[in-house]
Amino acid sequence: MKRILVSFPEGVFDMIRGLKGELGESDSEVVRNIVIAYLSEQGFFSKMSIRGIAGQNRGNRNEEKQKRT
Repeated sequence: MKRILVSFPEGVFDMIRGLKGELGESDSEVVRNIVIAYLSEQGFFSKMSIRGIAGQNRGNRNEEKQKRT
């Protein structure tokens, strides 16, 4: 899993905090679930699997894990 740093305006951050318990237990879990839901609703996951991108990304992750060990 990759980590990224994001910044939100105060109002958006307050909305994220308000979604705790509904979409996740932590700020990062809420943001992750919002992004996944958005990408899913927009059809990006099906587009990626059609192009074979999802499998390519999975392979890259396995290579990174092997480099760390």
